[in-house]
Amino acid sequence: MIFDVLYNADLYYGLDEKIKKALQFLQDTELENLEPGRIDIDGDDIFALVQKYTTKDFSEGKWEAHRKYIDIQYMVSGSESFGVVNIDYLESKAEYDEENDIEFFDGDGDYLQLNDDEFVILFPGDAHMPGIAVEEKEEVFKVVIKVAIK
Repeated sequence: MIFDVLYNADLYYGLDEKIKKALQFLQDTELENLEPGRIDIDGDDIFALVQKYTTKDFSEGKWEAHRKYIDIQYMVSGSESFGVVNIDYLESKAEYDEENDIEFFDGDGDYLQLNDDEFVILFPGDAHMPGIAVEEKEEVFKVVIKVAIK
């Protein structure tokens, strides 16, 4: 997992060409003008999911992880508590859903606060629990970029 602010994104360009392209999309796009939905950056290899939602109580959170895609989750506006933990510390809750590239888990992890202009890069071993209210529920505006692992 990587946690940083967008103005440092170029530090991570060397990780992978697709990650570089995804980070450049975040840097070069007027994100505040985007409407919720999917935006293809490079077909199914790189695409953005623009999201606006209200954060939820901790009790409603679910640990999730992906196998086919790296997640880059960028907070355009708002704040949320964001859980992260290596999947080795969790117990699988349900069978992996290959079609939706998601597996759910039970267990405990650590939390960071994802604020305006901050992003996390999550790899397949990184379970995460996004969308948790910091103190009170609030509306957040987030862009999640899915980067295919190939």
